Amino acid sequence: MSELRKSDFYFDLPQELIAQDPLADRTASRLLVLHRQTGEVEHHTFREITDYLRPGDCLVLNNTKVIPARLMGVKEDTGAAIEVLLLKRRENDVWETLVKPGKKARPGTKLVFGDGCLRAEVLDVVEEGNRLIRFSYEGIFEEALDRLGEMPLPPYITHKLQDKNRYQTVYAKYEGSAAAPTAGLHFTQELLAKIEEMGVRIASVTLHVGLGTFRPVKADNILEHHMHSEHYQITREASDIINRTKKEGGRVICVGTTSCRTVESAADESGSVQPGCGDTEIFIYPGYQFKVLDCLITNFHLPESTLVMLVSALAGREHVLAAYQKAVEERYRFFSFGDAMLII
Repeated sequence: MSELRKSDFYFDLPQELIAQDPLADRTASRLLVLHRQTGEVEHHTFREITDYLRPGDCLVLNNTKVIPARLMGVKEDTGAAIEVLLLKRRENDVWETLVKPGKKARPGTKLVFGDGCLRAEVLDVVEEGNRLIRFSYEGIFEEALDRLGEMPLPPYITHKLQDKNRYQTVYAKYEGSAAAPTAGLHFTQELLAKIEEMGVRIASVTLHVGLGTFRPVKADNILEHHMHSEHYQITREASDIINRTKKEGGRVICVGTTSCRTVESAADESGSVQPGCGDTEIFIYPGYQFKVLDCLITNFHLPESTLVMLVSALAGREHVLAAYQKAVEERYRFFSFGDAMLII
């Protein structure tokens, strides 16, 4: 395919298949298994994923933690409602944010949240209209945020989340994400323990997921799409586990596109994962040669999104779109709170 068009990754998705609420039991999600060489598809429940794992494999988890980054407040002078979404901490109490309505948030504007225990001032307007905001508070910022903030659910989820922890993986550790690495939401501690008992290694990496993950591809020629930047970190321990797995002939199975983007960004030309931290803007689409990843556990993604392009790079566009068509016919649940797919 000489030029990849956005429309090459379109599929028809009925609105009612977008999962609005998480299941009570994380492992009860359905699991579509896609064999990438043949395009063959199998249907299972997520807890049966152990049937596809082997001793010596390595599961790569993204242990980022979502912060309750959506704050509802008012302008101090007029009392007008305003919504602030925390995107990235710049320094101490200064954050890059998305403010709605933005026109009301000129530099110098003062904002009040809750009973006034959290206040803020708009310092500057930066790229894409984002605002730099300095917060002031008594006590600990994280505690104020935990009390006042809401989970920044994706725009296609309209239901209110009853339990904050359900938009968090059970292994979430390091705060910094504006969205969950949702493929990991299907795991429980019990399932992970069972997987480890099988002789499967577990490596944890950190990539803080930005809201850019939901940014639509606007350019018709996908090569013109500019990928958002996300910060990642890989410990020496994690890189050693991954590299040893490859060396000994085991498979590296990434849980989620974020884990995939992390290990592929941190690999050198020979496919050896280097420890350290950095920012990645890696855009994976058909034609990409994977250096580290062998298999992928992921959810079902939006039509024409960079994530559908990533899974198409792994399993082939035709196989992926055919599997998605099957998922629609079989009434699988889509997106963040939806069902899972294993590409082997």
